[in-house]
Amino acid sequence: MGSAPYGVRLLVGAATMAVEETLKLPKTILMYPMTLASQAAAVVMRFQQNVAELVIKGDATLEYVFPPKDEQPEWATFDEDLPDDDTSAADVDTLDGEPRAEGRFALYSAPDAADSPTRPISRGKRAVAAPAVAEELDYEQLTLAQLRARLPSLDLDELEALLAYEEATKGRAPFQTLLANRITRATAK
Repeated sequence: MGSAPYGVRLLVGAATMAVEETLKLPKTILMYPMTLASQAAAVVMRFQQNVAELVIKGDATLEYVFPPKDEQPEWATFDEDLPDDDTSAADVDTLDGEPRAEGRFALYSAPDAADSPTRPISRGKRAVAAPAVAEELDYEQLTLAQLRARLPSLDLDELEALLAYEEATKGRAPFQTLLANRITRATAK
């Protein structure tokens, strides 16, 4: 079979495509609002990005022309502004002259290796020996989360011994609360 002239093939192809697109029209009409909404959102986001780029360039130019002054309000004080010999109660929380907690996450991190669980810890004028359960658990090295994980394996006497030891030594409120709550639950059973 010979092929039809180019123009005829072009017209038949265009007619077929028109019929196919007409059949797709109901689906296209349903999708059209979502398509318009997504295109509008893309245009708005592109516009916002362009505006942000212009503002950044404007800031850079203004900083070049008018360099910022290094001003600090008189009421603002920072650690580097304080003299080195100034140690206030807010800076160091001590237990017989030794730092008790440093930093924001001190309750969740292990203490220094110098704090040995077998060494009696003195609070005031008396020394408190660590109970057997504290040595067994390596209590001095436990974080709050680690202690929480070990509590279900302890009986009431061990919990009370740990609470008394915590109160007599470090006195960390989260540890005391955790132990006291566990004791309350254990006695309620």
